[in-house]
Amino acid sequence: MKNNYENFQATEQYRTLSADLSNMPFSFVYDGRKYQGFSPEHFTHISKDTIRSDEKETQTFRFLFLHTLEVTLILTHYFSHGITEWTVWLENTSDKSSGVIQELKAELSFEGKNPVLKGILGDHINQYRPYSIDLRKDPAEFSSDSGRATHVNFPYFNLEYGDGGAMLAIGWAGTWKASFSSVGDMTTYTASSVNGLKTYLKPGEKIRTALFVLAPYMVRDEHFATNFWRDWFIRYNMPKADASGRYLEPFSTCCLSNDTGLPNSDGSISECHTTWRPSLEKMIAEDAKVDFRWFDAGWYVCPDGTSAEPYVPGHDWWDTVGTWELDPRKWPDQTFLESTDFAREHGMKTLVWFEPERVTDPESLAKNYGYNIDWAIRVDGEATISNNIGDPACRKWTTERICKMLRQNKVEMYREDNNCNASTLWQHLDSLEGENRYGITESKFIIGHYQMWDDIIACTLSYGGCGFVDSCAGGGGRNDLESMRRGVPLLRSDSDRTSTALRLSMTTSFNKWIPFCGANTKEKLSQLAPTGISDPYVWRASYLPALNVDSQFVYDAEQNFDMLRFGLREWKRVAPYLLKEVYTLTPWHGEQDTADFTAFCYYDPDREDGVILAFRQENCAGDLLEVFLPFASGADRYTVTDEDSREESVTDRVVTLRFEAPRTAKLLWVKKI
Repeated sequence: MKNNYENFQATEQYRTLSADLSNMPFSFVYDGRKYQGFSPEHFTHISKDTIRSDEKETQTFRFLFLHTLEVTLILTHYFSHGITEWTVWLENTSDKSSGVIQELKAELSFEGKNPVLKGILGDHINQYRPYSIDLRKDPAEFSSDSGRATHVNFPYFNLEYGDGGAMLAIGWAGTWKASFSSVGDMTTYTASSVNGLKTYLKPGEKIRTALFVLAPYMVRDEHFATNFWRDWFIRYNMPKADASGRYLEPFSTCCLSNDTGLPNSDGSISECHTTWRPSLEKMIAEDAKVDFRWFDAGWYVCPDGTSAEPYVPGHDWWDTVGTWELDPRKWPDQTFLESTDFAREHGMKTLVWFEPERVTDPESLAKNYGYNIDWAIRVDGEATISNNIGDPACRKWTTERICKMLRQNKVEMYREDNNCNASTLWQHLDSLEGENRYGITESKFIIGHYQMWDDIIACTLSYGGCGFVDSCAGGGGRNDLESMRRGVPLLRSDSDRTSTALRLSMTTSFNKWIPFCGANTKEKLSQLAPTGISDPYVWRASYLPALNVDSQFVYDAEQNFDMLRFGLREWKRVAPYLLKEVYTLTPWHGEQDTADFTAFCYYDPDREDGVILAFRQENCAGDLLEVFLPFASGADRYTVTDEDSREESVTDRVVTLRFEAPRTAKLLWVKKI
């Protein structure tokens, strides 16, 4: 039975709050004095605009603060879930500099017994490891300081207290902090973005807070909380597929860079006008088409006008970004457009890799491509040079070059990477502005980045392309909620292309928070190896909304096309369930813990059917796994059909699985009778 997520109490609390904004859970410090909420004593009301539908309402309030700052509160409530979110903007509309602004925070209190904080850590060193903290014993603090928001820590939280709880999120693609502490039955949550912010605003400048989300729920059950969050995320946060407003559905991709017969260090650097056709024609002939051809790094001409070459120090794909112009040696005339046209004619689209936040050789970019050297943020001793997209002129130059390439070649999807921790560079630029300007560069940079994505999406939509981008930042570094409203992580982590054990551990943690994501479809000893294991065990562990097929079509004499077709066809049958409810049926296991079972289930409460994916890992000694169906209740009965043996059984809630050997995967179809 489908869960009812309406929360009338939360909606009443929103009504009370919006009627008296002096109690708004927002504060900041201005010239050394703290201001809490939006009291009429300090905030002169200018206007209010309201946009309402049956499912949600957005109110935009504008105030004048101390005759200097125009403060805008954007407050949204989702009636279908009882969820409230807000963002605050501060703009200097006067003709003189403002006072010093600090500590823009969301501050919330929750009353209830036995507070426990649950969530996951970020990508990179933590690989989405889950945690559970008893706040009666220990406070909890989280900080992201690098400039890649979801590396190390993760700005999404599940606070259980009393008979229910609240899901909380911070939407900001830069630095952020969050803390939780409890005294008695009262738990306090504080969240902020732009760590250490302390800046005045010059005339005309504006900054904003993160997007803060409060999602209270009424049933203290982790399965309920997970699917409450996923349902809201899918309905209101995931970007639309295209200009029609169609909901985003699972799709498959494939990069052809290792199918060229040419040296390739990473990305698509070896691809050229002579290599793509044999791969695509073989893909079509073998009935193994994907939805998107993935065209990765290395396709662009170097800033000095030469060609990027794999394995050449200082001249590989990494060291040559910035022009965003096709290398004419690799792609003369209209040959790349020819390749995207061919893909479209055969029912496939194209996605292309960019990295606009990093530049190399700014002097050559200035000489040959009209770049302004002042846009390059660099620090002595730092190898990375950041491209200052917080500067409107720099962002315009960058966006126009990107959109020109996309539009001329009818590229449907923009893929963005970011291979640098920019916070040190932001702080350096702050220091050049003098005293009391800390955080201004990051503020402008992140605001500019969201605007750049909006402009690029408008570009691709204008000629029939996608209404979303691929969000990547050295793997899973940019999965904040604001970014997820514009993009999806085709690879939720760079390391998620190694072991199957790691892939399963990420699926049973990350997918609870961000439903649309993807991984590689091979198990590799090293991340970028051109070959690896591809069998039913790996394929079934890779069934995610973004299926990133890793195959060679021409240059692998041992390519098993039957196995490739098996994976693609079975995934297409599983795909309709991947954005439905999810239930983890076994405890979470880390990458090194391969001595047990992992099982999870996707279930469609409207159709009352679903699919179980269960894995006996490599070193698991047992052969019998018993799992419970969390969505079953009362006298419900279900048929369970094993995909491989076609054996069918009937159960009320318990499903018993027997595995013949370690490193075995089962796929079972579940249907309510």
